[in-house]
Amino acid sequence: MNAAALKVNLGSLIDGGTIIANTDGFNDKNLKLAGYATNPLVDGSLQRFHLHSVDITKLTGLALQSMNLSSKLVDRSKNFFALGMMYWMYNRPLETTIEWIQKKFGNKPDIMEANLKVLKAGWNFSETTEIFSVRYEVGPAKLAPGQYRNITGNQALAWGLMAAAKKANLDLFLGSYPITPASDILHELSVYKHFGVKTFQAEDEIAGVTSALGASFGGALGVTTTSGPGVALKSEAIGLAVMVELPLVIVNVQRGGPSTGLPTKTEQADLLQALYGRNGEAPVPIIAAATPADCFQIAFDASRIALKYMTPVFCMSDGYLGNGSEPWLIPDYNALPDIAPKFRTEKEGFFPYLRDEQTLSRPWAIPGTPGLEHRIGGLEKQHITGNVNYEPENHEFMVRMRTEKVERIANEIPLAEVEGDVQGDVLVVGWGGTYGAIKSAVARHRLRGNSVSHLHLRWLNPMPRNVGEILYKFKHVLVPELNLGQLVKVLRMKYLVPAVGFNKIQGLPFKAIDIENRIEEILKGTK
Repeated sequence: MNAAALKVNLGSLIDGGTIIANTDGFNDKNLKLAGYATNPLVDGSLQRFHLHSVDITKLTGLALQSMNLSSKLVDRSKNFFALGMMYWMYNRPLETTIEWIQKKFGNKPDIMEANLKVLKAGWNFSETTEIFSVRYEVGPAKLAPGQYRNITGNQALAWGLMAAAKKANLDLFLGSYPITPASDILHELSVYKHFGVKTFQAEDEIAGVTSALGASFGGALGVTTTSGPGVALKSEAIGLAVMVELPLVIVNVQRGGPSTGLPTKTEQADLLQALYGRNGEAPVPIIAAATPADCFQIAFDASRIALKYMTPVFCMSDGYLGNGSEPWLIPDYNALPDIAPKFRTEKEGFFPYLRDEQTLSRPWAIPGTPGLEHRIGGLEKQHITGNVNYEPENHEFMVRMRTEKVERIANEIPLAEVEGDVQGDVLVVGWGGTYGAIKSAVARHRLRGNSVSHLHLRWLNPMPRNVGEILYKFKHVLVPELNLGQLVKVLRMKYLVPAVGFNKIQGLPFKAIDIENRIEEILKGTK
C-alpha cells in the first residue's frame, strides 16, 4: 500500500515472488519517510520480482464516486480492492467474503455497500485489464475425512487439558498468573466451569504453581500455565513436585528472552531450562507441540503421563503456535483412551513411596482417606516409608529412582518416524513450531531428487528409543532452532553425533527458504 510497507515486507518475499504496489503510496513524501533515495517501482531494483504497479487509491475512488462518501471512508475501503484482486489471481469465490461483509457491517449500510462495491471492482479490474499473466488454482487440501474447525494453539491446549481431565474422571484445576503469550489458556478455561474446570488467577507465579500442586495433592489434575520468565519463578515448586511425586502439567508457551525480553515474539530458548532449570537432580518429562492443532494432543499426552507416572510434565509450545491457527480435525471423544488413575484406598500394606514395578510410580492417596495419612514436603524422602531421611545412600537411591522413572516413559511413547528416506545425506531434526518450515524445505529438496529427510521430535525427555539409531544412518544432521543451539547440544551429548545447528533469534519463525538454502549449502559441501 505504500513505500514503508514494501521496505518492511520485502525481505519475506522469495525471488520470483509477486508484488502488487499501490502507486499512490509511493509519492515523494512516502519515499522519503521510508528511506528510499529513488522510487523502487521504476528504478529497476525490483527486477527479480513480478511487479504490478496499480493506482489502487484512484481506482477505489472511481468505484465509489457515486456514493458521496467522505475521502476518509473511501481511503479505508482500498484494502477490499486489493482483496478482490487476490480473489481473481487465486481463482477463489467471492461469496464467503460477501457474506462476512454483510454480517460485519449490516448495521452500517453505507460502509457495507462501499466495501462490496470495491471488492467486486478489484476482481473486475483484474479480469478485464489482463495485467496478470498468471492465475493460480489452489486445490482442496488432502485431509482425513471428518468435521473440522479452526483452532489456535492456546485453545487447543485448553481443550486438550479438559479432555484429559474428563477421561481421567478428575476435576481440572488451573493455577496461573497472567503472562504473554500464555494468558489465553487461562481465559479459555475460565468459561468452562460447567465441565468441572476450576481456574485460579494467583497473585504471582509461585502461588500459581503451588496451588496447582496442592490441587494434585487433593486429587485433581493440577495444571499451571506460563512462559519462560514464569518457569524461572516456578522452578523450586517444580522441583518439589518431582520430590513429592505428584502429577502436575506445566505449560510453557515460550517467548523471546531473557528476562521480560520480547513478550509478544516467539522463541524456542527454554528447552534447556525445562531439562535442567532446577536445583539438584530433578528430571521432568518434556513434550513439545509441532503445530497449533497438535497442542490438543500434547496436552492430553502430558496429562496421561503425569497421572500414570506421578510426575510433573513439561508441555512446550511457543508464541508462534499459541497465537497461530489451523484447521483441526475434531476428535471422537469416545475414541480417546481412558486415563483414569487408581487412587489408593486400602490401608493394609500402604506405604507412600511403595512403587509400581512397571512404572516406578508411587501410590496416589487422597488426604482424608482413613489410614492413609502420610508425610509430604520438600525434604528428601526415605524409600518406601516417605519419612524425612538424610542418609547419603538413600538420597542417591531416590535420585536414581526418580531418574529411572522418567526414563521408563520411553517404553510407551511411539518410536520416532522419519519423513523421507531412513538413511541418506542430510537429516533435518527439529522440535516445536519449526515443523512447517522444515517440512516445506525438505519437501522441495526431495522434489529435486536430493537425499534429504526430516525427523521431528515431540518427546524431548525421554526421547524415543530409536533416535540414536536414526541419527547414525545419515552423513549430516542439521538442527534448525529458534535459539543459539539447545537441542543440538543435547543430541551431541546424548548420541555423540556431529550435528550442526542452524539458529535464528529474531523473535520470528523460520522461513522455509532459509532452511532450504542451508540444506543446499550442506549438500554442495558433500559433492
